[in-house]
Amino acid sequence: MLDLNLLLVLEALLQHQNVTAAAAHLGLTQSATSNALGRLRRHFDDPMFVSTYNGMLPTARTMEISESLSQALQLIRSMDAPRQVFDPCRSTRTFRFHLSDVGEVVFLPMLIRRLDELGASVKVETAQMTADEVGTRLESGEIDVAVGFLPALSKKLEHLTLFKEHYVCVMRKSHPLANAGKLTLKKFLGGAHVLIESMGSGHRIIERTLEQHGIPRGVALRVPHFMVVPMIVSESDRIVTVPSRVARVFSSVMDIRVQDLPIDIPSFDVSLYWHPRFGSDPGVLWLLSLMSELFSEPKGRPMQKANPLDAY
Repeated sequence: MLDLNLLLVLEALLQHQNVTAAAAHLGLTQSATSNALGRLRRHFDDPMFVSTYNGMLPTARTMEISESLSQALQLIRSMDAPRQVFDPCRSTRTFRFHLSDVGEVVFLPMLIRRLDELGASVKVETAQMTADEVGTRLESGEIDVAVGFLPALSKKLEHLTLFKEHYVCVMRKSHPLANAGKLTLKKFLGGAHVLIESMGSGHRIIERTLEQHGIPRGVALRVPHFMVVPMIVSESDRIVTVPSRVARVFSSVMDIRVQDLPIDIPSFDVSLYWHPRFGSDPGVLWLLSLMSELFSEPKGRPMQKANPLDAY
């Protein structure tokens, strides 16, 4: 294996064609530089340089390897260069997210508006998948980040808690329970519930809580997506338990009422997840910083590990 320091000596000798000048360039003694030249000669089994009236001229073998030498040293030096700052206005990179259907509604409008304000040329794609798929695709780099309530994800992933969320009850404004005063436990349990089984999320806690209070499985309408719910609720006597930010979105597009729950369902963290393999990627760091800026609560919880955004 050739010593990297010998390559630097070879580069200096090619440049100066003089041992003394090469030594001064490298900050070495003339003796050390001569010894390095001797090692180069033994390694390549070639004189490398020949003394002439015009100085030490490279042999044919030296000239043969000089181009590869330049490329190799350039690559090594680029590895040691300061990390490039990601410029979203110059990059055409596509950032890929795992988001549920309602996550798209909660996060994408603000994100896209901010990208437009910045004049960014980056692109955004979203996909929905199971928790196992999310972890695998974060690790492979097929997706850059996952956002949501995703308690089943591997603890090996890095995460940033954006905000703490809680559940509320949603119904149409003309629903009998909407005009019957405070929503009591008896009224709530007697309602016809819609349950949502969103792929990869942790919202099964709603169903478990309802079952603990004696609501049979047959009462609920089950749907795999959040976004169909406001249409169902606004046109029927069904009620649904959803996160408060989701309810806020629903109430902005449909004539529905949002009420506090009469039962205790634990609040939960909505977080941003990424794989540590890409924790130093300038583009990913920029994206994490932007998402944190847009969605973190002022008194958000600290990260599980040292915050990589500090390095951005």
